[in-house]
Amino acid sequence: MKDNALLLSRGLAAVPVLMLPMALGALWLALQPNAVSARALVIGGGVAVAWYLLAGLMVAQQVVQHIRIRRQLRRVRPVIAEQAGCAWIVDAQGAIRAQSPQAEQFLDMAGRDAAALLSRHRASPATAAQALLRRIGDGRPCNLPLQDGARLIAQRIPGTTLQLWRIEMPAPAPEPPAPAVSIPETGHGYRDLPIAILEFEPSGRMIEANPAAEALLGPVRPGSHLGNLVDGLGRPLEDWIAEVHEGRDNGRAEVLQTRGEVERDLQISLVSTADAQRMVAVLTDVSALKSLEAQFTQSQKMQAIGQLAGGIAHDFNNLLTAISGHCDLLMVQRDNADPDYADLHQISENANRAAALVRQLLAFSRKQTLTPEIIDLRDSLSDLSHLLNRLVGEKTVVTVTHDPELRPIRADARQLEQVLMNLVVNGRDAMADGGEITISTENVHLESGLTLNRVNIPKGEYVRITVSDQGSGISPEILDKIFDPFFTTKKQGEGTGLGLSTAYGIVKQTGGYIFCRSILGEGTKFTLYFPAQNPRQTAVAAPGPPPLADELPGEDRRTILLVEDEAPVRAFASRALRLHGYEVIEAESGERALEILDDAALAVDLFVTDVVMPGMDGPSWVREALRKREHTPVIFMSGYMETDLGSGSRAIPNAIFVAKPFSLSELAASVGGHLTAHPPRTEQAVPGPVV
Repeated sequence: MKDNALLLSRGLAAVPVLMLPMALGALWLALQPNAVSARALVIGGGVAVAWYLLAGLMVAQQVVQHIRIRRQLRRVRPVIAEQAGCAWIVDAQGAIRAQSPQAEQFLDMAGRDAAALLSRHRASPATAAQALLRRIGDGRPCNLPLQDGARLIAQRIPGTTLQLWRIEMPAPAPEPPAPAVSIPETGHGYRDLPIAILEFEPSGRMIEANPAAEALLGPVRPGSHLGNLVDGLGRPLEDWIAEVHEGRDNGRAEVLQTRGEVERDLQISLVSTADAQRMVAVLTDVSALKSLEAQFTQSQKMQAIGQLAGGIAHDFNNLLTAISGHCDLLMVQRDNADPDYADLHQISENANRAAALVRQLLAFSRKQTLTPEIIDLRDSLSDLSHLLNRLVGEKTVVTVTHDPELRPIRADARQLEQVLMNLVVNGRDAMADGGEITISTENVHLESGLTLNRVNIPKGEYVRITVSDQGSGISPEILDKIFDPFFTTKKQGEGTGLGLSTAYGIVKQTGGYIFCRSILGEGTKFTLYFPAQNPRQTAVAAPGPPPLADELPGEDRRTILLVEDEAPVRAFASRALRLHGYEVIEAESGERALEILDDAALAVDLFVTDVVMPGMDGPSWVREALRKREHTPVIFMSGYMETDLGSGSRAIPNAIFVAKPFSLSELAASVGGHLTAHPPRTEQAVPGPVV
């Protein structure tokens, strides 16, 4: 048993501080003997006497308390000496005053705070220790469960203010009798423990590792350094070992990575032993926990990037609508022979290229507008294969095979073609000397679900598309990043890093799954799963593009209320509609639109409005307006996907959606077709009551 007799110094440490005022006052009087009057000296002397009486009282209290605890410790020495396991005597302030022989041999804790006993078992050991001290001080015993089935048994020692804390280990399960085998005793008995333990010198040189530790680290050679086994502390490992050995560490464990062939994340706790030349490291494999933590962090990062990409794409779509729209207005006024026509055509083409890049951003953030339909992949890939073979060049061949009973899927045909083109282009770039890219389709029935790359696919009927190449493959450290936006291994200027992230966004938005498997030197295989549709279902033919307003039958001028907060977009749309013979009323906000519609005599044939605007958004002001003009058709415009229209609210009747950026002809076609489908009514506005 070892007790601590130095705790009295905590109270005596205040004596030099209390003596400091007297020393300063004496020095001042020696230098300035006439600076203070006799009355001031008397008053100062009285204050000094009171001050030192207070100091003496504080020190006396500390001495009396220490003497009382020392007497109580002498009385309870037999109690702690009789403890068979690890036990400690703790005072009311939480200081460890004494410990049992076994506790002293395993880990010398005398003089430390009782919270150190809970550092490996509780997230906030100091708080837990204070709660235990209060409970036991009130006379209530404690039985606290710890890790590995151990329990902390604590109670107040009768007749004293001291507490007895001891750790009770679970009884080992009975084992069937086995032939007696003589195993020599080594070290401190660590080899038989199921816990991974390393024993090493304060210099970091290994002494011994038990089998559980070697199962995590591989063979550990005596004399090797701990730094050759683990890495990733972020500071010299020797500094951490020295802090623990000298008692300057707070007992916090660190997570490090192994240096062996198999990389693991290990939580390592270092402790000193009674032998000053030996230290112990306790290892816990936390690889699964770190993997989950990394997945959660990656999910948060991807979500944040997706939100950012969606917002940027929305703003860019407004700019591109204004650029391409005004370019169309200029091109309408010129013919091909005009010298400026070629420049305007270049502006229009580059605006379209920028719009394609924005669509990729929206695809990654899953906020693009999709037009899903029932697709027979055999027909789609048959048409696409000719384009793919021209795309990959002469040295590469694209081979397509199908399941003869292949079921249809529901997807946006154009976006699905974009996904396959991105995967084929990646395969082509991975085969510098050419080769074969194989696209195969087949029906798959999952009876109990499937887990791939930690993603669960529910049971059901699926169509599987596989795109494989014979390229150089992808290294494991890069494989987890291939779907990240802007991540690319190509040279600068050869790729945007959006190809695979775009494919991932399109597949997920369609309700499918995409996985990648790659082996260095053998090639890469992308596997896509889409829910299979009933083969008896037939695709509903998409309506053809509506006729342009110029092609509509002659009729009276129709009135359109145009609501758009972006002035350039509003200017282009209003000019385009007026060129096609419409009367246009402009409003920069939903509130302004409702003010205009307060005029019951104003007849409006169509609402054309942006979706996302400051104040009232498009769906909100339209619902308010339709209370009095319930049959008015509506066209919504937005750079986001169509399902953003009033999500969670009732559907708006007679409404269609136009995605930004749109051209002059697309806007005119949408307006003309919608007005043709909804001819004007005799009474549009509901007049107020007649007074």
